[in-house]
Amino acid sequence: MTPAISRTAAGEINHWWSQMKFRLQHRKGWNEMLDETFLMQSKRENDIPLFTATKENNAACIKKLLDCASTNIFERGELGETALHVAVLNNNFEAAVALMDGAPELINEPMTSDLYQGLTALHIAAVNQNVNLVRELIVRGGDVATPRVTGMYFRKRRGGLLYFGEHILAFASCVGNEEIISMLIKAGANIRAQDSLGNTALHLLVLQPNKTTACQIFDILMARDAELDPTLPLDMIPNYRGLTSFKLAAKEGNLVVFQHLVNRRRVIQWSLGPLSSNLYDLTEIDSRVDDLSVLEIIVSSQKREARRILELTPVRQLVSLKWNLYGKHYFRLLMLVYLLYISIFTLCCVYRPLKDLPENYTKADNDRTTKIQKNLKESYQTHTDHMRLIGEIISVIGAIIILLLEVSIIFYIFDTRSGFINKLLWSNLTCYYFQNPNILRVGAKSYFGQSALGGPFHVTLVSYACLVVILCIKRVSGLAGEDVLMAWSLVLGWSNMMYFARGFEMLGPYVIVIQKTIFGDLTKFMWLTLIFLIGFSTALWMVYMTQDPAAVSAYRSFPITIFSQFELSIGLIDLPVDHTIYTHPVVHCLHVGFSVVSYILLFNLLIAMMSDTQWRVTQERDELWRVQVVATNLMLERRFSLRLWPRLGVCGLPYGLGEHWYLRVEDRNDPFAQKMRRYINAFSRDEETGKKEENGKGSTTNDPLQTSSTEEHKPLPKRRPLRCWNIIRQSIECEKEENVDSPDVKFV
Repeated sequence: MTPAISRTAAGEINHWWSQMKFRLQHRKGWNEMLDETFLMQSKRENDIPLFTATKENNAACIKKLLDCASTNIFERGELGETALHVAVLNNNFEAAVALMDGAPELINEPMTSDLYQGLTALHIAAVNQNVNLVRELIVRGGDVATPRVTGMYFRKRRGGLLYFGEHILAFASCVGNEEIISMLIKAGANIRAQDSLGNTALHLLVLQPNKTTACQIFDILMARDAELDPTLPLDMIPNYRGLTSFKLAAKEGNLVVFQHLVNRRRVIQWSLGPLSSNLYDLTEIDSRVDDLSVLEIIVSSQKREARRILELTPVRQLVSLKWNLYGKHYFRLLMLVYLLYISIFTLCCVYRPLKDLPENYTKADNDRTTKIQKNLKESYQTHTDHMRLIGEIISVIGAIIILLLEVSIIFYIFDTRSGFINKLLWSNLTCYYFQNPNILRVGAKSYFGQSALGGPFHVTLVSYACLVVILCIKRVSGLAGEDVLMAWSLVLGWSNMMYFARGFEMLGPYVIVIQKTIFGDLTKFMWLTLIFLIGFSTALWMVYMTQDPAAVSAYRSFPITIFSQFELSIGLIDLPVDHTIYTHPVVHCLHVGFSVVSYILLFNLLIAMMSDTQWRVTQERDELWRVQVVATNLMLERRFSLRLWPRLGVCGLPYGLGEHWYLRVEDRNDPFAQKMRRYINAFSRDEETGKKEENGKGSTTNDPLQTSSTEEHKPLPKRRPLRCWNIIRQSIECEKEENVDSPDVKFV
């Protein structure tokens, strides 16, 4: 079973329940509890003589206290720390040596509080990068493999500032001290140790902010692990959510580490000046054989940084090949099939069986109905009825197929040796299996909320299919009211045609604008409108409830009054006031106030919100298009047989490269072009900051040149070149940390 790659509903409930249980037990918030705990820790350190001497690094006093019979060497503070922990926390080497000489039992003693449970002195020394203390602790018998930190303060949590895993080697790896790492490995630390989440030291390096150091430590750990000649490489070990360090880098959007790992796996064929030919390993990237591939993770991730991985080599080339060779054609063929299907359903609804009203039919005086629905026997008698019956059968079968595909109940695995005709005849059916629905695999929030995964189109499609099935039941049972179901089915069915706009680069981003406008801007606008609508409608009804209902039909009842005001707010009707009869002056005041609020305030607010949404989507146009293409490819791969998707790349087995598949890419690395792109980006970023400064939102800097120009009250444009060149210098320095792909790439 493939684990979920995003927080599911069960995970949300579990997180909420953990918070609630913590609040019920402690009666205080997390930050308030931390404040009190750390204040009590400081107080306890001052109250205990041994702790005070240790904090002051007074080795002579420590020796005297240890010789005293009344001194309890195992006395602990508020965090469950011993005197040795206090010494290492304050980097007091002399005090730590004195304590280890007088009380060697403290060397492997862990902290015992809920916050710092399991933290040893060696953990602290490693994370503080105190090489001398680490060496001294190891020489005196410090355990480097067994201790594990399980305290709440060191767990991976929302809003947490520290997650270095549980083991000492993981702590040292996260801070990036090579000397300490070498000492720990030499002393017997397990490089492959996993914490309670299944994360190895490589997983933890992906989560660290210093990406350059993380890549360096990554290479060191991989080299040390390779010396052990393992059957499974260290970077291929997954955590308990099925993510290797490579996949975790994709999920977190860590471009530097991801590109570094890609480059570690590539095979350089030849290099000719700026041109080079490379074989990129598609393991864990291609979704052909991996249900939890990098492509799947990127699409399901809610971080924008993860989408930028689609611009890196070889992900960009792989996605482009899949889409241009197969995905684009299959998707547009699927669009034509759906268009034909929804057209058939529409014709069946337009020509639904109706008959004239019988003479004994009773109806209200204001009812203008002239035809009613036929019963089941009368509905299928003529040749036209039989043709419509075929269309209705197609509509119902199509709705059932849609339901089955959306919930992904059963997939059939056919023998790969069978032909296409045999598969159609189901003669080589070997087995079937139940697969997790997409909504459980990626989470309800991502499944319905992310535009790349389909967003609301899953809801519209499932709703349409359910309504068609209910419509069939009503037709067979002879129940009335199928006109309402048909109306909603047609709206939902044709609205789902917008889903296929993602097959066209020009239309795809605009559909995202519509989705974000409807579920973002328009939803906020409707909430504000509803407040004013109810208020003004109720105020008008207070006046018209005493009037003749026939005088002004738009205000003959309270529900009709609300609906009339809504129509008036969007300009569908004229002002419903009859000037030939007496109208109370308060009505004119209410209409004026409602017009000002509705037309001038709210509508201009909606226009501004929609313009902002349009601008934001435009900035992410290319990223959103790539994510839509990847999501569409993944959907088609899951829906269609793998026989229709020939595997891309070349198998390395015949060429002595193992069973991995590779994609050959020819890169043109032009340093001058890369530097010019950095200059352009630096100046473009500075234009945005200059605009903010002109609006009074700029921040002061420590540059003496800029400070002097500010004191002389020189205009902002004269300071701009200085800022630009500062940004350029910083940008050039960042070249050491990032690997920028050249756009001049040819792939085969």
